[in-house]
Amino acid sequence: MRFFIELSYNGKAYHGWQNQPNAISVQEVVEKALSTILKTEIAIMGAGRTDAGVHASQMFAHFDFEGDFKNIDIVYKLNSFLPKDIAVISVFEVKPEIHARFYAVSRTYHYKISTSKNVFDYDFAYEVQQPLDVEAMNEACKILFQYKDFQCFSKSNTEVKTYNCDIKEAFWTQHSNQLIFTITADRFLRNMVRAVVGTMVNIGLGKLKSEDLHKIIASKNRSEAGFSVPAHGLYLVKIVYPETIKLES
Repeated sequence: MRFFIELSYNGKAYHGWQNQPNAISVQEVVEKALSTILKTEIAIMGAGRTDAGVHASQMFAHFDFEGDFKNIDIVYKLNSFLPKDIAVISVFEVKPEIHARFYAVSRTYHYKISTSKNVFDYDFAYEVQQPLDVEAMNEACKILFQYKDFQCFSKSNTEVKTYNCDIKEAFWTQHSNQLIFTITADRFLRNMVRAVVGTMVNIGLGKLKSEDLHKIIASKNRSEAGFSVPAHGLYLVKIVYPETIKLES
């Protein structure tokens, strides 16, 4: 039987989502918790990868298990076993062919910028105290919808079959002394959101004009785009799946 696990995590202590040698990952910690509770080796497959230091308020992964845990509160047990910076929201059965990564319809990220020094924000938002032209940054967002190929925002030497992404929404909002960038797409390239935000910050600071984005995207060259903003301001906040993934009760 195949199950989905929905979770959130503070990424500060982890070298990203995915298992890797000689570094602690969110995937590794969750797999160990599941394997201990279910008394068998459990491997999970995430809906995507987040880099070291990136947070998630909603992540999904799938795992296969042939036993029965209907008589135990699996969410409670997992949360009791997991560290404070990882929380399980739900566990539910899906159709056996459903894959957490390939069946996702869209993913939404937030990037948080603190516009003033805040002692409670420095681990969770990127501090930019210079004035930012939010109107120009939102004008640049509109340009993103005119393109599909975002190779200019992809980490170099990344092996992918296509650099095409269908961006469904992109906009900046002001919340008191915090700016939040929201971006939704069917898929994202490695480091893409942080490179987009870095380019937008340069536009907001007046180092680039919003219309310069046309030339940057057309170049397909990472060096033409802006800097990559720090990971600690980035959050995976929503992953959407078709309603049909769940088993009919």
